Amino acid sequence: MTKRFMMLLKAIVHLLCLAPFFYLLRLYQSGALALDPDPVAWITHFTGNWALWMLLISLAITPIRRLSPQIAWLVRFRRLIGLYAFFYASLHLATYIFLFSGYDLPSVLVATRAGHPGAIFEEWKQIWPTIWDDVLKRRFIQVGFLAWVILLALAVTSPSFMLRAMGGKNWQRLHCFVYVAAVAAVIHFWWLVKTGVRTPWKVTAILIVLFFARLIYSAIRRSEAHVTVYPARH
Repeated sequence: MTKRFMMLLKAIVHLLCLAPFFYLLRLYQSGALALDPDPVAWITHFTGNWALWMLLISLAITPIRRLSPQIAWLVRFRRLIGLYAFFYASLHLATYIFLFSGYDLPSVLVATRAGHPGAIFEEWKQIWPTIWDDVLKRRFIQVGFLAWVILLALAVTSPSFMLRAMGGKNWQRLHCFVYVAAVAAVIHFWWLVKTGVRTPWKVTAILIVLFFARLIYSAIRRSEAHVTVYPARH
């Protein structure tokens, strides 16, 4: 596969991953979001859903590319899609902080443009007690924030120079926590929806399949290693 073709594929992946964000911007600019009964809740669910789907897609790349050497190149997009998962998770968190929690973003923007950047922190001081109280009372916020913190750590350490600085084994150990983030995100989804709503079952099923795929592959590797170390006697 040529370098030019890979660059083209990467550009396509970028566009596909950004498509939900551009769609959200278009809804905002057209005023269509204002027609929704609860636009803030809609944005919250929209960004959260895409964060979770991006995360699952990034996790699915490894077992899929193991199916054939011909598609081993898919692994080159795993990190990229994982970063987009963090991007949408950050939008999800930002929606809660700046829209849902009562942060007066329009007033802050006006004050900042007028030469009063301190308004950013003043407004934050006012809403911080409310956010902290929310975090203490609501389990789905706690587990969702845990998922975001893990994704933050993975995003910060994703560049190649961080891999070299940390060492391969340490880097690998840290990035295995992506499965913890995925589990936390799915739990966050279940605890967020109303009782009786089964919407999260699809992502739950996909995550279970991915776990089984990883376990099966690990078992096969251990079996092969055992055969190599202890070859059959004739």
